[in-house]
Amino acid sequence: MKTKKLFIGVIALFLGCNLIAQEKEGFIPSGKANGKVFFNYHYDMTDGEEQESSFEIKRAYLGYDYNIAKGLKASITLDIGKNDGGSDYTAYLKKAQLEWKASSAVKVSLGMIGTVHFKEQEKFWGYRYIMKSFNDQYGFGSSADLGIKANFKLNDNFSANAFVINGEGYKSVQDEDGKQKIGASLIYKHKGLITKIYADANSAKIVDEEGNEDDVTVSALAFFAGYKFSDKFKLAAEYNQLINGTKYSNIADHYDMEGLSIYSTYTFDKKWEVFGRYDYLTSNTLEGESEKWNIDNNGSAITAGVQYVPVRNVKMAFNYQGFNYKSFGINDNSLLYVNLEFKF
Repeated sequence: MKTKKLFIGVIALFLGCNLIAQEKEGFIPSGKANGKVFFNYHYDMTDGEEQESSFEIKRAYLGYDYNIAKGLKASITLDIGKNDGGSDYTAYLKKAQLEWKASSAVKVSLGMIGTVHFKEQEKFWGYRYIMKSFNDQYGFGSSADLGIKANFKLNDNFSANAFVINGEGYKSVQDEDGKQKIGASLIYKHKGLITKIYADANSAKIVDEEGNEDDVTVSALAFFAGYKFSDKFKLAAEYNQLINGTKYSNIADHYDMEGLSIYSTYTFDKKWEVFGRYDYLTSNTLEGESEKWNIDNNGSAITAGVQYVPVRNVKMAFNYQGFNYKSFGINDNSLLYVNLEFKF
């Protein structure tokens, strides 16, 4: 706890000193609006599915970046999408951060910040408008949260980051006990190769069936490796684990999940490319049970398609998405999609 408070205090002190120094330098503040929309049409071939087809807007992002001073930038982004409460389009605060580039090797962000759990994986996958990356898709982590993080460039090949965040994601403020999630990652890049190791931990008080209270820690691990063989072909694989949780924000003692994701892209030219991805999700079997606790959601997913980029800032893809469940009582999903992303 003392280490966490010291980490936050030191960053706040350096940030204040930097602002005073910036006032003495000539600088012209500037800003820019941005936006992004994920649209799709899909046809559902799953047995027994009543809604065969539909047009959807899965996500719309509206944001603004403002350069306050040299090395200091403020950003805000609204995430407009479906709400668990029933509304099809509810706006959430996805980003509200102050980013300070302290030096060529150190960058600090605080506020509602983007997390680092699957940033590199999502970028390498490259088709967020079609499907989330593995950790985001299956609830191993959130893409944004309230807190503070620091990125460090160690040398030409290695970089690292450390963070302290609430741990509930950007749709929740904080739990009752007020404990935060801490974590870090180490990234290596060399020519076409990128590798990453990530770990985090967050504890909470859990009350069992007998009414006994205990501190339980939920933790996530991620191992990622990707390689660009050339300008035309790239391949990546990742292994992920969630320990003591049914979701990154739902702590549950002895409930574990793990899985892997493999994805690849072949680019014909600047406008055409084909892609494919395979996901496998599984969970452990609790003591005294005969089935894995998450059997109704365990299984494997296959995504494959072709992307066309007619102009800059517009992408479209025709693709197949299927999920084969481990449970014999659930029909496997089988859908055809036409996805579109446009941004400014």
